[in-house]
Amino acid sequence: MPLIAAVGVGIAVLGIGAGALLSSGGGSESKGDDSKPVSASAPAKESSASASADPAKEQAVALDQLLADSGNSRDSVIKAVGNVRTCNNLDQAAGDLRDAAKQRGDLVTRLSGLSVDKLPNHAALTAALTSAWQASASADTHYAAWADQVNGKKGCKKGQARTTGQTVAGNRASTTASAQKVKAAGLWNTIASTYGLTQRQPTQL
Repeated sequence: MPLIAAVGVGIAVLGIGAGALLSSGGGSESKGDDSKPVSASAPAKESSASASADPAKEQAVALDQLLADSGNSRDSVIKAVGNVRTCNNLDQAAGDLRDAAKQRGDLVTRLSGLSVDKLPNHAALTAALTSAWQASASADTHYAAWADQVNGKKGCKKGQARTTGQTVAGNRASTTASAQKVKAAGLWNTIASTYGLTQRQPTQL
């Protein structure tokens, strides 16, 4: 009997030991499971960092929005200059041209407030756009003054406006603007193609 009891005690001790081991093993697995989200969080953070906004693209998008407004006055300018040449609606033409000149000046001001330092050839692009819009504003102003002259005495002959110094100055400034817009369009379109933005013709600037 004592021998049987001793054996029973031994089995019980072994059972407790096995239970302790199983319990310990379960705890280890539980801890392992708890550590998995921690280790998994590192790639998540890296992914989040890689998905952060590209500063160059942000600048390109902002400039694209400005350029979308740059051609707004083109049609009114073409119409106004045509009216001056044919001596039609001269007061309206002069007003439209002065409004266009102001709009070009506003574009220059808005451009100066944009950060474009992350864009390729940003200095050349900014210079070309600024020069183009300033020259366009100058042309509009000269053409508006021409409209005033044409509206005066003997400003028209047989339905055609007389050429004056304002006409010549306007044409010169317009030529400068066109050349600068060609430069600007080439520089911008390279950026636009990189970021999937709108490419533009010189006449759209």
